[in-house]
Formats: sequence, C-alpha cells, structure tokens
Amino acid sequence: MNSPARSSTGGTFLGGIGGEGAAGQELPEGVAFRLKAGHGVMLNVHYINTGTEPIDGDAVVVPGGQELVMARDMGGYQIKVEDGPWPAFPADLTSIALALATQAQGTVLIFEKMFENRLVFTDKLVFMGANIILCDPHRAVVTGPARLRGQRVESPDIRAGMAMLIAALCAEGRSEIGNVRQIDRGYERIDERLRGLGAQIERVPA
Repeated sequence: MNSPARSSTGGTFLGGIGGEGAAGQELPEGVAFRLKAGHGVMLNVHYINTGTEPIDGDAVVVPGGQELVMARDMGGYQIKVEDGPWPAFPADLTSIALALATQAQGTVLIFEKMFENRLVFTDKLVFMGANIILCDPHRAVVTGPARLRGQRVESPDIRAGMAMLIAALCAEGRSEIGNVRQIDRGYERIDERLRGLGAQIERVPA
C-alpha cells in the first residue's frame, strides 16, 4: 500500500491513497487513510469530517501527504491527585501538588477530600498565569504547562504559602510573597535551604 502515513502502538487502517481500502471502500483522491472506529486516537494530524456524523471512527479521514501517528486510547482517563488518611496521599501536600501541576503537561484533577477551603488560594496562582478552574472548595482542574509571571501575593497559611513559593520559583520575573511567617511555621529557614539549591531568593523586611 503506497502511503506517506505511519502507524505506531495500535490502530486499524482501511484503504490507501485514492484507492480501495481493505474492506473495499472507495476512498477520495488524496486521502491517505480512513481510521476504523474504536482502535485509537489520532495525534499530530489535521482531520476532516466526511459527513454529518460525529468526528469519530469511519467518519474521520486523513488527507494525503501527512504523517499519521497513533496512540492507544486511554478511554478518557483523567489524572487525579486525591488525599486521604495514611497510606493515601497526604493532605498537607495537596497544595504543593497543585502548584507543581501548573508545570506538568496535560490536565490534572486535584481533589482535596480531607479539609474545607484548602484550595481557595488558587486565585493567586491564576493571577500569576496558571490555568486553574476551581470547581468547588474541594476540587480544582489544572491544565499545564503554564507560563507563570512574577507577582505580589500574600500567603494565607502554611500550605498555600509553600505552593505560592514553588510557583514563584517557576515564574518569570520577580515575585514577592507577604506574610511569610505562615510559611516559617512549617518550613524553617526555607529561604536559606532553597538558596543552597541555587534559588534566587532573599528575605526582606516587611
């Protein structure tokens, strides 16, 4: 079968360029492949809808002259970080996980099950440029990676303050975090320790 397309890790193809497919379908001139339903998802490919059906399965064709890359369909799996009693993920690290998720590729659901209002600080990360949707006091959807910008923010508590400190280290430009005594309650001499790792951080008078 003469085709510029390539497949990896799954997928079933029907047809070739301007010819009959394996199932006998006549494909339009210039069409490289038709994707059989239910076998995978297409990445890095421009696709068109050939009819009134949803863009799925046999309704999807790949125009000729493109590279087709297949990946296994994870069935809409959503990465989720949720806390719980030991040995589950610790609640005190949920805010930190949220800050780190702003720099991860893709979408992460942060689910704080143990405490109320632990995620209400997310507006400060959004102010810095994070892509976060706060669904309710317990759940936030984070999409990354986000290009964070340095801002002046206030630390409301230990966990949120540490999350903002991590975001500031990832951000471009200068950030200023107020009320750092909240961070000091849980992370003694954190500025000295981060400087030892190469961070550009200094403690200044209020």
